[in-house]
Amino acid sequence: MKITGDQALVKKINKSLILHTIRKHAPLSRARVSEITGLNKATVSNLVAELCSEELVNEVGPGESSGGRKPLILHFNDRAGCVIGIELRVRQLTAVLCDLGGHVLKECEVDLENHHLPYVLEQMKRIIAELIGSAPDSHYGIVGIGVGVPGMVDEQGVVLFAPNLGWEMVDLRGLLEQEFSVPVTIDNEANAGAQGELNFGAAQDVRHLLYISAGSGIGSGIIIGGELYKGARGYAGETGHMTIEAEGKPCSCGSRGCWELYASERTYDNPGLNLPARTTPELVRYALDQQEDTLRHFRTIGEYLGIGVTNLINSFNPELIVIGGALSEAEAWLGEPLRRVVAERTLPYHKQQLEITFSKLGSRGTVIGAGFTAVMHFLGRTRVTL
Repeated sequence: MKITGDQALVKKINKSLILHTIRKHAPLSRARVSEITGLNKATVSNLVAELCSEELVNEVGPGESSGGRKPLILHFNDRAGCVIGIELRVRQLTAVLCDLGGHVLKECEVDLENHHLPYVLEQMKRIIAELIGSAPDSHYGIVGIGVGVPGMVDEQGVVLFAPNLGWEMVDLRGLLEQEFSVPVTIDNEANAGAQGELNFGAAQDVRHLLYISAGSGIGSGIIIGGELYKGARGYAGETGHMTIEAEGKPCSCGSRGCWELYASERTYDNPGLNLPARTTPELVRYALDQQEDTLRHFRTIGEYLGIGVTNLINSFNPELIVIGGALSEAEAWLGEPLRRVVAERTLPYHKQQLEITFSKLGSRGTVIGAGFTAVMHFLGRTRVTL
């Protein structure tokens, strides 16, 4: 099919291309932008001037000269505005205030006593208002709010099903936009975490990535060819509800033997275990003191993580697996059993050039990724699909 566009669309595409080139590769000159994008120097010069007038790009200098006049150097103006990134967990609500470059300016956390929508919504409004009040002065102010939730989300920001919260058909985007009058993006927390790692963490420049969010549940953000894969209707990545025990424990999703029943923080609530605490940060402290029940339980979680990861490796053949979420803080005890199980069970060709690592962003991956999604919504990404 032949695709055409008028001059306004072509200009919008070119301007977006230049902006994101500067955002990703700064500092650089106009000439270098022209080389990277393939656009002629006149087009680059005119559109850079527009971006400077909009305060999205700063021009400083001079830079190094290869002969002749020294060039001015371009920088993305990450202080032109701020975003708020939020992760809704089963037990906590965490949020960060970031600039447009993903730098965390302030961080907040609140424990959740229950999952009733009015209560959770009130806590979200309170923490958002606190971060808005602490934002520094900027040209654009608060440009968006990004939220990662542990469940299935449609393109309109409706939480269709979040079994660990007991939520169905919650128009979370609509509720927050009505309250704060700024654009809100809602996505599955693992998708947000994958975006965080891809742009700021362990997966930069990776084309085929699986991000495993292991915390109160398990979800996966799937990057194929450098792009987030969401499936036919946007619900891909609910791997925590992949069955790993055919006649296993019943799950809140309605199935049995789901992966997250054996490899997430949900295992802490087993009354048959003799654990000294019920949260990952507390158990990490006990593990550091060599408390045997804690060490044994982390080894078991690591093995079950390895079983599920093996299934995903054999299915998707990624180049990198990143383990994120709250359990990434227990890397010292989960890493060895996880990698051992993968080495024992994965098909041999799938293991070639495969790397398994833990998140460089730790438990912050989802909130930073959610904020980044809001930044991208603000900056715009005009693309033409052939």
